Amino acid sequence: MGWIIKLERDNPDRAHLLNPLTTRYHPQFPLPRNFPRVLDLMNLHVRELGLEYTLQYINYRPLATNIGDAGNLYMEKVAFCGKGEGFFVILTIHISGKLVLYKSGDKKWTVINDLVLSSPYDDVISRLGKFYAVDCNGRLVMVNLNIAVNNNAGGSDGRLVEPPALSLIADSVHGGDKKFLVEDGGDLLLVDKYTGITAGDDLGYYNEEGFESYEEFDCLMSERTLRFKVFRLDTSGGRWVEVSNLGSKIVFLGDNCTFSYDLSELDYGGCCRGNCILFTDQFLHSKEDDGVGKSGGIGVFDLETGNIGPISSFPGYSELFWPPPSWMYPGSSSSSVEVSNDAF
Repeated sequence: MGWIIKLERDNPDRAHLLNPLTTRYHPQFPLPRNFPRVLDLMNLHVRELGLEYTLQYINYRPLATNIGDAGNLYMEKVAFCGKGEGFFVILTIHISGKLVLYKSGDKKWTVINDLVLSSPYDDVISRLGKFYAVDCNGRLVMVNLNIAVNNNAGGSDGRLVEPPALSLIADSVHGGDKKFLVEDGGDLLLVDKYTGITAGDDLGYYNEEGFESYEEFDCLMSERTLRFKVFRLDTSGGRWVEVSNLGSKIVFLGDNCTFSYDLSELDYGGCCRGNCILFTDQFLHSKEDDGVGKSGGIGVFDLETGNIGPISSFPGYSELFWPPPSWMYPGSSSSSVEVSNDAF
């Protein structure tokens, strides 16, 4: 059985354990007494699921008015691309919904002019050395960068030969309220989230098998996740094609990261299965919630049945996150561990 974790590195020798789908420190309740104080990843079978990058304010100016000031950025998804030794480029979303670019050595962010009068952007991703972005209507664009990189003894620096430009890759997919980009092997997925403003007892998130109703949760009128649709990019046709079955794969939608994993590649003894989406939702906390083992703000959507609810309503899925598997303890045999690195 594997264990999915996220590591935030303070320095090469020390790392913090984070909740894999949020920015909260993990675990949310105490580790077992005999849990090892040091995890030597060199002695474990580690498979990297993804890299997550985040922005943090250093000298935040709350009255910043220039569009290139860091105070005007959403502190959400960041796409990173290294272009040489010590030289990098970052893509993220401006508070206006526009795309903004930063390269090492710059003092301000560069706003990217769009092809047309577009809708606000929802997500960005770095894939195969290129930046992609999707707006709230599902329109996918690629960021074209012409950068001259100079390698020298002190590292690398670079400059934009011409302003960054956007190329349309796929037309819009209307319907949902929030779009996510997910790399799935050699494919690119678009996950479309549908939300609604409802009270807990109106959601009816249960079925004949006994899935819990939101009547059991702290319920105020609020925006809640209702369902998802999944699309795969058809590069030859320049369009999104709806996917009805993910097979043995699970798609993970975190606060600042997305990734997928095929359960058939994992020697997993739990009872969870693929064709599901695990996502974060701040309203998925039960009154008895004491951490990710119950719900911890993580929900599950079953693509086959349409069932949706807190992870505690889907047996086996929480075991991917908590508690730590028995082989992590002294005296137990080693197996495998899944690690999602949080890089800064």
